[in-house]
Amino acid sequence: MKKYLVIGNPISHSLSPKLQNYWLKQHNINAIYDKLKLEEKEIEGIIQDIRKQKIAGCNVTVPFKKKVIPFLDKLSIQAEQTQSVNTIIFEKGNLIGHNTDIVGFDKAIKSLNFNMKGKKILILGAGGVVPSIVFALKKMDVSEITISNRTKQKAENLKILFKNLNILEWGNLLDFDAIINATSLGLNNEKINLDFSKVGKNKLFYDVIYNPAETNFLKEGKQFGNTSENGAKMFVYQALEAFKLWHGVEPEINFETLKLLKND
Repeated sequence: MKKYLVIGNPISHSLSPKLQNYWLKQHNINAIYDKLKLEEKEIEGIIQDIRKQKIAGCNVTVPFKKKVIPFLDKLSIQAEQTQSVNTIIFEKGNLIGHNTDIVGFDKAIKSLNFNMKGKKILILGAGGVVPSIVFALKKMDVSEITISNRTKQKAENLKILFKNLNILEWGNLLDFDAIINATSLGLNNEKINLDFSKVGKNKLFYDVIYNPAETNFLKEGKQFGNTSENGAKMFVYQALEAFKLWHGVEPEINFETLKLLKND
């Protein structure tokens, strides 16, 4: 039986095994998918296990999306351009890093019917999935992207990958059409210490967190008359792309799939 993993730290909140194992069973694939909490020093060992095919393939989540890159042989174009890997496959003797977060975010936004063209976007956070979100937003032809991160240097570092990014001091707000929480604030019911009461209505509050389903950030957005959306669809779409890479099969996304992400 083949074994697949998602690695990260923290990892207990991840519903990847629930989703991937559901699809494996649905398509009668003789494999199992698990999650593993790692320390940084253990990454190389896990990657070697994929090379030896003790592990057939792997998803990568925070904070290792960039840290796995030195141990891989090749990167897809998107992974190269974002310096972010969330899916590792073993193909013809090579370990290849892919980025399926980009298409995951793109499809999730399109499913909302929220037209990003010409919009001003504020992103909270600068790690993990942010390069993928910026990459996708630029393809959507937004007018302006501003990054605000608790460690300002991390936000500044994104300018190495992308042109025309604005950096905002953490704690400040500016005018936006859509705001994206890409920090981990909310995983454990934390509040983001920003005052959203004066940002106006009919904006999009988007949180990449999908477990819990409604963070305090989303509750506040809704409270002030805005659209709020969690990261469930992005999560499902990026998972689907990974499943396709490993198994060559495209699972169906329906009500049952999304129901899997509800907390038990």
